[in-house]
Amino acid sequence: MAVLTNPGQSPARLEGWRGIAADWASDQRTFKNVSWGKAMMWIFLLSDTFIFSCFLLSYMTARMSTTVPWPNPSEVFALNLAGRHIPLILIAIMTFILISSSGTMAMAVNFGYRRDRVRTAALMLATAAFGATFVGMQAFEWTKLIMEGVRPWGNPWGAPQFGASFFMITGFHGTHVTIGVIFLIAIARKVLRGDFDVERRGFFTSRKGYYEIVEIMGLYWHFVDLVWVFIFAFFYLW
Repeated sequence: MAVLTNPGQSPARLEGWRGIAADWASDQRTFKNVSWGKAMMWIFLLSDTFIFSCFLLSYMTARMSTTVPWPNPSEVFALNLAGRHIPLILIAIMTFILISSSGTMAMAVNFGYRRDRVRTAALMLATAAFGATFVGMQAFEWTKLIMEGVRPWGNPWGAPQFGASFFMITGFHGTHVTIGVIFLIAIARKVLRGDFDVERRGFFTSRKGYYEIVEIMGLYWHFVDLVWVFIFAFFYLW
């Protein structure tokens, strides 16, 4: 609760929303036990959550309101392997790869706080490799569907909104994964050459012996993985 003090007067407490506003506007740090790097990443992820939520809600609205039959994801995203028609096999592999990357990222954060440079960098590069594989498979998926006639304004199987929803949602998520891969490689390089141990000047270098940037990258990567779980559930399984 905020306390106002004036010369010659006893402290006065503000109640309700005015007190909350006064607390947040005070000269104290709002996130007292959280670094600014983590706080800003959480704020960014919160804003990104709103954007992805709007995309998924728009997709669900379009699908439920269209009078034209919606394409069957099990047929659209199927592959012919060894003469067999296997539905959603590529999407299942992509999901497995991305979820596995969360495991390697979590281990990278663990070894980062142990100041194990080699293992931290190796696990971050492994995470980046998983992410690059995911993006490559997504590019293959896009190419296949484009060759089959899927466009933002139409497709051969049903409701024309399908193409716009697919390219918008998966493209926006794929952009996040690509950006994450780039930053993972950059941070892994700094970890491996000891920038955080000698406090070498440069972008994203924190104080000596402090590997918090690895955890911040982990927050971003886990968020990207979590968003894909929702996309997988709503777009591919519905």
